[in-house]
Amino acid sequence: MVKFVIMIITEVTAKSILSKSKISDYTINAYTGCQHACAYCYACFMKKYTNHPEPWGKFVDVKINAPELLMRKIAGAPPGKVWLSGVCDAYQPVEKRYELTRKCLELLIQYGWPVTVQTKSPLVLRDIDLLKRGTRVEVGFSIGTADERIRRILEPGAPPISERIEALDRLHRAGIRTFVMIAPLLPKADGLAEALAGKVDSVLIDRMNYHYSDRLYQEHRLEHCLTSDYFQTQGRLLAAAFRRMGIPCRVLF
Repeated sequence: MVKFVIMIITEVTAKSILSKSKISDYTINAYTGCQHACAYCYACFMKKYTNHPEPWGKFVDVKINAPELLMRKIAGAPPGKVWLSGVCDAYQPVEKRYELTRKCLELLIQYGWPVTVQTKSPLVLRDIDLLKRGTRVEVGFSIGTADERIRRILEPGAPPISERIEALDRLHRAGIRTFVMIAPLLPKADGLAEALAGKVDSVLIDRMNYHYSDRLYQEHRLEHCLTSDYFQTQGRLLAAAFRRMGIPCRVLF
């Protein structure tokens, strides 16, 4: 039986686009909602700020005036590092049609602002011309496991792991600074160190929120209970493997 996924795409007019962030100086989210529908997504709290009855992962609001808002804001705001994006994937499939991330990226690079792109999508390769033009730009991919079965369970709408690693390789060879966020650290992440050798400048490892780890273990019967001990042990082992490969690695928990 073929399953058809209904995705609600709505064009909206936003009031602001350049927001202060605890992780970076600023963050830009040109979309509310994310088609990747990751089961552990911390950003699902954003649903309460929308009028959507659909579950998180089944709708995307497109902020069609995002570039215009950024143009007005960037001229007067003090420059700072911008994170694309905090509560959505800047290169989720809808970006292919609307190109809001690309348009915002053009402005940020034009004005010389530092940019950190974080994504799970090789669609970022479409903008490699812009990324190469920026002097303070880095691109990171979120990869939590080396196992496609785990990926399909927990990240049903996200691109395969192999495509992300290939995209990292192309970006790195193009001279763009690259990194990987193993966040959250999922079962069967071992093997990522060898797969990423020569493709990234650094790695960050973070655990999963306790609420999501308990729920996901119950729902999907993952072979490892995602406890605090599990994260501590696996985080140390994985970090050591990256360091043996000569890749700087930091564990965030």
